Amino acid sequence: MSDIDVSEKFGEDRSEGISWNELMERDSRPAPDILVEEAYTYRGSDPIPAERYTSEGFAQKERERMWPYVWQFCAREEELNDPGDFVVYENAGRSYLVVRQDDGSIRAMHNVCLHRGRKLRTEDGSAEKFTCPFHAFTWNKDGSFNHAPCQWDFPHLEKKNMDLPDAEVATWQGYVFLREEKGGPSLEEYLAPLPDHFKRWRHDECATVMHVAKEVPANWKVVMEAFMEAWHTIVTHPQLLPFTGDSNAAYRTWGDNINVNLVPFGIMSPHIQEGQGEQWIVDEFIKYNGRSSDNYDPTGNPMAIAVPEGKTAREALGDQMREVYTQTTGYDHSDATDAEVLDALVYNVFPNFAPWGGFMPNIVYSWFPGKTPDTCVMDVRILARVKKGDPKPAAAPRKFLTLDQKWTEAPELGILGDVFEQDMDNLPYVQEGLHCSKNGEVQLGNYQEIRIRQFQDTMMKYINGELGGPQA
Repeated sequence: MSDIDVSEKFGEDRSEGISWNELMERDSRPAPDILVEEAYTYRGSDPIPAERYTSEGFAQKERERMWPYVWQFCAREEELNDPGDFVVYENAGRSYLVVRQDDGSIRAMHNVCLHRGRKLRTEDGSAEKFTCPFHAFTWNKDGSFNHAPCQWDFPHLEKKNMDLPDAEVATWQGYVFLREEKGGPSLEEYLAPLPDHFKRWRHDECATVMHVAKEVPANWKVVMEAFMEAWHTIVTHPQLLPFTGDSNAAYRTWGDNINVNLVPFGIMSPHIQEGQGEQWIVDEFIKYNGRSSDNYDPTGNPMAIAVPEGKTAREALGDQMREVYTQTTGYDHSDATDAEVLDALVYNVFPNFAPWGGFMPNIVYSWFPGKTPDTCVMDVRILARVKKGDPKPAAAPRKFLTLDQKWTEAPELGILGDVFEQDMDNLPYVQEGLHCSKNGEVQLGNYQEIRIRQFQDTMMKYINGELGGPQA
């Protein structure tokens, strides 16, 4: 067989055990098309240069050629409930004030005084005006210039536009996005087909009930890519194997910007040769899964699920989840599939935004480059559906963990903090290893790491000038 014939087969191999689509056929409810339609394209098997994760020169290219031209998730609308409410959003060498206006719209302006360059605000809050703490230059909440002391000394600024430079803003399902350089695809175009998928899950009915961020000693891409495949579970998170189909997961990509990893729960990993029965699967899920509903139930009552005779663990978990979510939210979940109330439906939006789909409390990840290529910030939210008829509460404030702190120092994360710490046991050493690498190459699997391949391909389109704005 020729090399061409062999390469045409790359990406076709799948793990032993039941496939995702076969599992959907057994689901207790008909699975929507969005969960069963295949979307995989082989993207080659060339290695990724290690310098993309370690080089300050490459990081500078990201700042200049990619970040200004992409839509960035910067806030949730429940953080901006009233006129004047603002969020300080910082990323890739820029700082913005994202502000709710009197007419309900949201504006984003650069958070830098046009006099001597001081940041106007360093923390979220609410304000009618933004007055610089250095010399009291003042701007209105829409970014228009208000006044400055000693204006007699600045006649050269009288005819100069002193409004704060602004960024483009758009919203989708309660998420607020900004783009530094205006123009290019609309947010809906950029997100496609994500809006079609999430219509069913209605994140605009949800609010941020938990928000934790942490500085991590690794490149933002190293950390993000650790959350773009499930098969590291076998050695990094072995406690999850009894109820996680890690290598049974499905991977899909669309265009340049969107991909998903569909990870089934309530079934054993193919890496476990012999289990201890369906009840054992449920018991391990309740013990170690960070998204079971009791983690976010203020009463703290544990879920006691007994698997009825003739049912699988997955069916029993799906039945209980549907009932719990219907009771706690007031919305009818009777038509929700087992997958939508149980599984990890982990979407990624280029470059650094990852909302989980489904009806249960949803994790939302973001990753941000640090001051050097060797550090980053990982941001984690939990969204929960607001009970039907109740007003949407203000978002939970963000807790920030420093480089020396552990995820487990945020007890509100529950068992997720322990899972994240297992990931942290790898990531600093990945970063060190990339610096030490003799061949300077990173190898990727053809199927299970296709999301990483798509991300890298899209990033290089910006770096090379195929996407984005004018290149230097």
